[in-house]
Amino acid sequence: MHPVNFDPTDAGHDPHGHHHDPDTHDHGRAVRLGIGGPVGSGKTALTAALCRALGGELELAVVTNDIYTTEDADFLRRAGVLDPGRIEAVQTGACPHTAIRDDITANLDAVELLEHRFPDLELIIIESGGDNLTAVFSRGLVDRQVFVVDVAGGDKVPRKGGPGVTTADLLVINKTDLAPLVGADLEVMAADAHRVRGGLPVVSQSLVETPQAPAVADWVRAQLRTLATVR
Repeated sequence: MHPVNFDPTDAGHDPHGHHHDPDTHDHGRAVRLGIGGPVGSGKTALTAALCRALGGELELAVVTNDIYTTEDADFLRRAGVLDPGRIEAVQTGACPHTAIRDDITANLDAVELLEHRFPDLELIIIESGGDNLTAVFSRGLVDRQVFVVDVAGGDKVPRKGGPGVTTADLLVINKTDLAPLVGADLEVMAADAHRVRGGLPVVSQSLVETPQAPAVADWVRAQLRTLATVR
């Protein structure tokens, strides 16, 4: 299986002419869910958890993004969370936000490849490579986006804000089991997150304690119902 390569010199140019209205969903195609966040925050582990939780009830596939490797896709294949053919890798060749926000062509190509391979797909998870608090997905690429931060980064992270924290459709505060080890105050993190997000939802979780990410999985199910794409 060959990764889709992204040419960073093409940033800002979409030769395919793709356009997506953020307030609408194209009837008949899979819902696209973006998962982003800093390096090490647990994006791949959350993606794997959602595959385990939802793979038995939905036609599901995944696109991963890494700068120079296919490490995240390889991890998911080894973990056996989906049929390997349902996982595609994009090598961004530059900071991951370039390929999820600035020139989304390589990711759209990977999505279209999966949709051609599996015409009945209902959900495609697009996992960004690790990036900073400003990394958000183009609404031409995803219908909903999740931003993941982790407790090990310190309880100051949510109040630092940034578009990822403040505007994502769902913010996940991950690895809550580590709070006592790193001296992070979970109540402070949650309160700051709710304050900067203006009512947008926040989930705190530990995949050690809840390996199938039930709160996030339930949120995804609700988004699918809202978008009226579940067949």
